[in-house]
Amino acid sequence: MKDQERVGVCQRTERKEERVRLRNLKTGEIGYTFGCTEEGGTIQVRLENGQLDSWVYADCEELPE
Repeated sequence: MKDQERVGVCQRTERKEERVRLRNLKTGEIGYTFGCTEEGGTIQVRLENGQLDSWVYADCEELPE
């Protein structure tokens, strides 16, 4: 995910309270956003199994619903 895409995902997550569906390109895991950390360049996700995780935005891609 490029920086511009990350900004859009984070705005939708934090301002519109959308849960954006992402895939981690390194692990193949799928998660739904619930927060972003600008300082660390990470996106917080809830995995399909309910666990919470934090991914580097460069390792993510947005998936269509």
